[in-house]
Amino acid sequence: MALNPEPRLSRRAALLAAGGLLAGCSRQPEADEVRLRLATGPAGAVYRRIGGSLAGHISEQVPGVRVVTVPSGASTDNIRMLRAGEVHLGLTSLDALITADGSAPEGLSAVCRLYDSHLHLVVMAGSAIDEFRDLAGRRVSLGARDSGTEFTSLRVLRLGLVDADVRYLSQAESAAALRDGGIDAMFSLTGVPTPAVTELAQRHPIRLIPLDAQADTLFTAFPGPYTPAMIPATAYAGVPATRTVAVPNVLLARNDLPHDLVYAVTGTIFTHAGTITSAGRDEAGAVPEAWRINVRTGISTASIPLHPGAAAWFRDRKR
Repeated sequence: MALNPEPRLSRRAALLAAGGLLAGCSRQPEADEVRLRLATGPAGAVYRRIGGSLAGHISEQVPGVRVVTVPSGASTDNIRMLRAGEVHLGLTSLDALITADGSAPEGLSAVCRLYDSHLHLVVMAGSAIDEFRDLAGRRVSLGARDSGTEFTSLRVLRLGLVDADVRYLSQAESAAALRDGGIDAMFSLTGVPTPAVTELAQRHPIRLIPLDAQADTLFTAFPGPYTPAMIPATAYAGVPATRTVAVPNVLLARNDLPHDLVYAVTGTIFTHAGTITSAGRDEAGAVPEAWRINVRTGISTASIPLHPGAAAWFRDRKR
């Protein structure tokens, strides 16, 4: 069965969602309007940009639905807000989502896989840091607290037995501190290119430190969410291609979201992925990561089960 390019939300799903899955939400929806809250990320992050674009397109394409974005620390903060019932949808990196036994956190499931983030280790061009082990004793930002960057970079440092002087700054704050000499290096787990690093590279020469050995170590220690990857030479001004590790990003939903509603959201994401590359609603700028959103990889969420509404859409798509 072919998917209607403009999926319609059933009356039953609209009434269930408008009935208030988030009792603590201060803004009351208009009559028959479904209002969803989508947790994104901090300033300077791709999550903030792509989350805003997703919210805008879902609001435009699914009749009776309005999606508002909620800024956050990113991955683990978004998981916390989802479990607490503060938001309905949220973006997260796959490694931060998978629990010790390989399952999803209770009450959550995946809508789809979106695109892969690449772990950046950024230094200024004149830095004495030439390789990963040179981070020992250096001032290094691990991203915002409760972010995917924090989660993955801490794993890398611990596995590599590197004791750095760690700081917790958002991507925009990290780039500013690196530029001004407040830190020596910054990690960023994000899409390519990422706004904060792009803006820094356009104004000041930077380097990316290769992380190919760390990619192998992560893959061996935690098989599943990690793959070796390359940040291309076209990503940042004056920066050559650099080997690193990639982590998939997924859109999560609370399990108590109506199936028909998630079906409609899933259909919108994949039938309008091309238009999501336009400017995001919360931050200006194109969203090149949206070109990587496709049905073939969208269903690949590892050990994290799909929400029944999303699973139904993928099944119907094959017919």
